[in-house]
Amino acid sequence: MLRMILSRALFSVATVVGVGLVLFLLTRSMGDSPASIVLGADATLEEIAAFEVRHGLDRPILVQYGDWLARLVLNTDLGTSFVTGRQAGDEVSRGLLVTMELVVLAFVFALAVAIPFGVLAALHRGRWIDQISRIIAVMGLSIPGFWLGLLLIRFMSLELGWLPPGGFVALSESITGNLRTMILPAFALGVYQIAVISRMMRSSMLDVLSADHVRTARAMGLPGYKVLLYALRNALGPVVSVAALSFGYTFGWALIIEQIFSIPGLSRSLLTAISQRDFVLVQAVVFVFTLTFILCNLAADLLNVALNPRLRGASA
Repeated sequence: MLRMILSRALFSVATVVGVGLVLFLLTRSMGDSPASIVLGADATLEEIAAFEVRHGLDRPILVQYGDWLARLVLNTDLGTSFVTGRQAGDEVSRGLLVTMELVVLAFVFALAVAIPFGVLAALHRGRWIDQISRIIAVMGLSIPGFWLGLLLIRFMSLELGWLPPGGFVALSESITGNLRTMILPAFALGVYQIAVISRMMRSSMLDVLSADHVRTARAMGLPGYKVLLYALRNALGPVVSVAALSFGYTFGWALIIEQIFSIPGLSRSLLTAISQRDFVLVQAVVFVFTLTFILCNLAADLLNVALNPRLRGASA
């Protein structure tokens, strides 16, 4: 098992390094030099060349990437913005906590609804609850999150006045106020995940319930709740993998939801960086998203090993 964990961890590290290099190359493939953006359109060629030498932009791309990667590993330094002169890590950390809270709330909400709903749909296959589950899944997959967010603002905030239409209250200021500002965006963000995870839960649960060992356990008189718990544990493997992917994708959707509900998360930093052509900050935000996605998949692999003893035996 230790060998499997190390191999997964090394693969994740290699993926992070490779993705970081791709991001580094893409952000530096822009047509204009950062010097012309910072110094202005009237900058002379001598001034642009001096700026690039001062910031090391005249060196080969691989050398620049090596320096950036070394600073990241040794000092957790994501670089310094050429436009604002501030540390990209500080800019990212301010918005990351807000975005992370939104994503976690949406994900917990999705799991709390999707897993029981998927299990019930599998246990009552073809009945009314299964049909309702299918309808909800189709609607969840079909309705764009941004459109659902606008509908929630109109009906829940403007017409009924139950919840604020936007804005953000930090947890340190008010727990109740924080939850009130997060309910609508978390719901809009989590509906799609409910559809994906619930259908996977239903499909996986049906496969396990129809397996020979489950039928044998029932025939031997094992209590129904024990059979259900055993089947649930075996059915969670594919669900964990899909949930990990969904959690990573949720960060991308969160950028749109944050704009609709005026939440000061990473979307604000990313859009500002794009408008200012601040490729250092763009690279930092996208790298954090990528790192989160890879860590989620690594956690899913380890959780699958914990849930499935056969994987532990295969990796021994």
